[in-house]
Amino acid sequence: MNGDLVTAAGTVSRPAPVISVVIPVYNEEDGLQALFDRLYPALDRLGLAYEVLFINDGSRDRSGALLRAQFEKRPAVTRVIYFNGNYGQHMAIMAGFSNVRGQRIVTLDADLQNPPEDIATLLAAMDQGHDYVGSIRRKRHDVAWRKYASRAMNRLRERLTHIRMTDQGCMLRAYDRRIVDAIAQSTEVSTYIPALAYTFAANPTEVIVGHEERAAGESKYSLYRLIRLNFDLVTGFSVVPLQLFSLFGFALAALSGLFVVYLLVRRFLLVGPEAEGLFTLFAITFFLIGMLLFGIGLLGEYVGRIYQQVRLRPRYLVQAILQADDNRPGAGHD
Repeated sequence: MNGDLVTAAGTVSRPAPVISVVIPVYNEEDGLQALFDRLYPALDRLGLAYEVLFINDGSRDRSGALLRAQFEKRPAVTRVIYFNGNYGQHMAIMAGFSNVRGQRIVTLDADLQNPPEDIATLLAAMDQGHDYVGSIRRKRHDVAWRKYASRAMNRLRERLTHIRMTDQGCMLRAYDRRIVDAIAQSTEVSTYIPALAYTFAANPTEVIVGHEERAAGESKYSLYRLIRLNFDLVTGFSVVPLQLFSLFGFALAALSGLFVVYLLVRRFLLVGPEAEGLFTLFAITFFLIGMLLFGIGLLGEYVGRIYQQVRLRPRYLVQAILQADDNRPGAGHD
């Protein structure tokens, strides 16, 4: 696609991109060339002005060099942001959102598990008036525990936050520029971008997309990181866990009080001193201590979010940006 225009002064003027594709990259050198070979032809076939914005999230392999080579090959439609360290996928997306130029923004993983050819499906849904388009994987090619864990967390999240996303783990999504600007202006240190977009959207929808095995490399989301992600989601959008724990604590206190009264009546009025039931008391005590520690940890999640927020540290630092000109948004060092 060549939509460049030559002005009277002899300078080259490129049309503003309609579509911006934001792709976080972290140690993906083995699969990047396959991504380039499929992504750019898929976007060219759309017949619309576009840009591809890669965010190199502190990769320790040759990903940064491969992104530079791709920029030099397609500088008119390619931009690359380099972080000075690893800040995580969500911060990489936030950096992309702060620098995009298009009116429709699509997020995509670099591992080719979501086919770039399905970007057209998301844009077709936006043509129907939707301002946020999520995606549902047609057939997941993941290990069993990830599928079951994802379903369980989807149900829990929906009950706690009333945010309905059928497949929260699918990265392929499309956003209207208004929603992206609102997300970029958000000052939250820890947030879950798809859920935040859902709360900002006036007419969200979901479409079914393909899902393939990783082209190369391995998943960057361990079980621990998936658990942390869901903690961020729940604690960032609801105080229901604290309320439920408070109710649970009240119920336990009431039952414990009745049990103490029962033991006193049994000791002084019915049976007298006895040693039986000692281990039952131990079990009840250990259970209550465990619940107390769980409650302290839950409270700590909320306090920790406050602690991170009040420090006012930058969420990420940009080391360099590769682009064909200097007309970039001013929010690159958010």
